[in-house]
Amino acid sequence: MRDSLINPYHGTGLGLGCEMPISDSRAAMALIARCPAYAPTPLRDVPALAALTGVAQVLIKDERDRMGLGGFKALGAAYAIAQEAVEAGADTPAQALQGRVYVCASAGNHGLSVAAGARIFGARAVIYLAQSVPEAFAERLRAKGAEVVRAGETYEQSMAAAQAEAQSQGWTLLSDSTWPGYITPAMRVMEGYLVLAHEMLAQLETAPTHVLLQAGVGGLAAAVAAFIRANWGAAPQIIVVEPDAAPALIESIRAGHVVTTSGPVSMMGRLDCKTPSMVALAGLARDADRFVTLSESEAEAGVAQLAKLGLATTPSGGAGLCALIAGLDLGADARVLAILSETREDG
Repeated sequence: MRDSLINPYHGTGLGLGCEMPISDSRAAMALIARCPAYAPTPLRDVPALAALTGVAQVLIKDERDRMGLGGFKALGAAYAIAQEAVEAGADTPAQALQGRVYVCASAGNHGLSVAAGARIFGARAVIYLAQSVPEAFAERLRAKGAEVVRAGETYEQSMAAAQAEAQSQGWTLLSDSTWPGYITPAMRVMEGYLVLAHEMLAQLETAPTHVLLQAGVGGLAAAVAAFIRANWGAAPQIIVVEPDAAPALIESIRAGHVVTTSGPVSMMGRLDCKTPSMVALAGLARDADRFVTLSESEAEAGVAQLAKLGLATTPSGGAGLCALIAGLDLGADARVLAILSETREDG
């Protein structure tokens, strides 16, 4: 690990003055149950990985085939759009949001969820991508009916372009991050991720000792961590893993407030976010035990090892497990839970 920090705010939080992540999964489960494409994803016990990393057990929540979109974010933006469609009260889903345009910045998977949700309910989707996002993701977005716009060299620059276009065109900005003045839409995205956490609870006989959660802006990690604390209490140690090129959460915890970090473009592209979500930071400051960063070489080596075990993914999708493979010492008795959050970039 390049960096490691025990969370000094664990159990108390930072007091950022914002809402905290939702931990009640009932609304998310009730809505997702109405989707014909919904099915729980598997929880895999991988003894070969446990032996390799010197722990008692490794359990992996495998999101690579979530609802045909190749990752956990199928549960996020599409869920938020579905909530708006229900509130609109149209007679047929395909007409519920006609005339609406959803715009976002994405490093790939969030955009796929926005595109899928918009198409189902009759809206348009415009997805802004930084130049660093692989063209394979752009092609997958277009296949879902989205309009793709390239803007800027980084996620932050593409986000600024998406915000500006939303304001000038009167479109709906649907981000998976939060900041002062922009809370509710991204909170709904995070609420959708509780479906994944709810499934894990149902699939596990006993709580794990350690949970590894990779993070970009932190939405998935914060949602799952809040659910874990609400249902399993303080026992599981929650460890948040970020790229060392984008240590937004660990540096914000050090500073005691939201900070914007700098660094090169990371191969962990979906985690390459230099500024954390404010609500996610607030939640993880309360719920996480430890923050660590992962180097590019550790991510590359870890993904190669996962592929050998039949768990092909990207450096972003396997970052939590890559930290374990890189030597994160959890002890021989550790029963580890991690999320394989996306499929390969070529889908």
